[in-house]
Amino acid sequence: MKFPSPSPYPSQRSAVLANNMVVASHPLAGQAGLAMLAKGGNAVDAILAAAITLTIVEPTGNGIGSDAFAILWDGKELHGLNASGRSPAGWAPERFEKIGGMPERGWETVTVPGAVGGWVELSCRFGSLAFETLFEPAIKYAQEGFYVSPIIGKYWGIGSEILKNQPGFSEHFMPAGHAPRAGERFTNINGAATLIEIAETKCESFYRGALADKIIANAELHGAALNHEDLAANKPDWCGTVSQKFDDAELHEIPPNGQGIAACMALGMLAHTPIRDYGPDDPEALHLMWEAMKLAFHDSAAYVADPKDMFNVTAEHLLDADYLAVRAKLIDPYKAQNFQSGSPRQGGTVCLSAADSNGMMVSFIQSNYAGFGSGVVIPGTGIHLQNRGCGFSFEPGHPNLVAPGKRPFHTIIPGFLMANDQPCMAFGVMGGMMQAQGHVQMVLRTQLWGQDVQTAADAPRWRVTDGLGVSCEKAMDSSTLQKLSTLGHDVLIEEPDLAFGFGGAQLIHCLDGGGYAGGSDPRKDGGAYGY
Repeated sequence: MKFPSPSPYPSQRSAVLANNMVVASHPLAGQAGLAMLAKGGNAVDAILAAAITLTIVEPTGNGIGSDAFAILWDGKELHGLNASGRSPAGWAPERFEKIGGMPERGWETVTVPGAVGGWVELSCRFGSLAFETLFEPAIKYAQEGFYVSPIIGKYWGIGSEILKNQPGFSEHFMPAGHAPRAGERFTNINGAATLIEIAETKCESFYRGALADKIIANAELHGAALNHEDLAANKPDWCGTVSQKFDDAELHEIPPNGQGIAACMALGMLAHTPIRDYGPDDPEALHLMWEAMKLAFHDSAAYVADPKDMFNVTAEHLLDADYLAVRAKLIDPYKAQNFQSGSPRQGGTVCLSAADSNGMMVSFIQSNYAGFGSGVVIPGTGIHLQNRGCGFSFEPGHPNLVAPGKRPFHTIIPGFLMANDQPCMAFGVMGGMMQAQGHVQMVLRTQLWGQDVQTAADAPRWRVTDGLGVSCEKAMDSSTLQKLSTLGHDVLIEEPDLAFGFGGAQLIHCLDGGGYAGGSDPRKDGGAYGY
């Protein structure tokens, strides 16, 4: 990894170098994580304090009612945690057929929130500070207020126009009759009380106590299926990781029900292409990445689901080396194609990373899915709930078909990179279906092309969409995009949108001589913080 000067991209940021590091999309969250390290805590304490603070200061992308995932290097081995919730026992295809399918917002999109359970699971197994201590910064900002940051202020205004009629939304998020604007102070007294109760009960109240009662009372009021048994049954799972090598680097992702496997598949295909012959912004390299990503997405859309329902095609089938080599042969270096899914077996989120001087590294992500999630806010609690039910399929026979007690397909994915069996990079790229392809871009930029983490985050991005479509940031070279158009790509040049857009990267890379380099996305309000 090199530190180019000047950077080839229009950025004023440099990578931050330190022995202890937190990178986050909001500065108050990053500082909350550093405060835990200063108290003698470790990277898990830091990541949790930052994540809990984000539920208050960045409610547009996550909240107390989120889901979460984590990949953690404890100094000796890698661990993967799936803290995504399951569907209510009352959910079945017939329920949604009556209302014309899954809505985009509201109570009928709400699965069991898993993030809160994930917090206590991570803390109990790997944390070193008292669980209650991790909540102190978030509670302070909720009680005393915080100033809304510029990008979050924009998100807040857009989300409020869409969600102002959802249960409890306006009363909580539009207290003056409008969304708080950038620079205005926002307090969340109800959220503070909820966080205090979660901390004191180690999450029991949220799933089996007074907070659970309030959630279910509101669900019943609006005719939702979620009940006490659904909440009480929530359990995070230590699920390990799936992985894929590219030269000396090995990308690790959470196994399905998430889309991380698509990033592994794309890297596995790219290993069989001449991508090493090109630079990071060459049209030939971009074409190969776009085609591999499309192939991976077609397969993940067809086969990825709650692993207990992946009967015919498993993660092992999708990552089979021979299968990926066959899929790679479909890539024409001179022509864009509209692929179909293969036959591997015949028969708008917040991400953050932390690392400490003892070698512990964590990649963590939590999300409400769409901005503000379902839009539902439980009165008197500050809890706003995700809309992860939108990840289910309604295609008969599909492994991701909506069903009771099932985890839906998830877009949020933490990433972790190993190199020569040693930890290399804890990272993520938030933003819907941008995430898997963002992981591919970050891995190749840092490992194949040697860019430092801040340069990799600054670089203009792309995301494949439908058919031959690819959306590209305006900063990409126009002559490069013109050449890619001649190959048949339907290139759309756009500014980063305010929902998911081109994502937000947060990366921590190990330095050869010890310590870390942190990079944080200029598309977000946050940064890299270290000491």
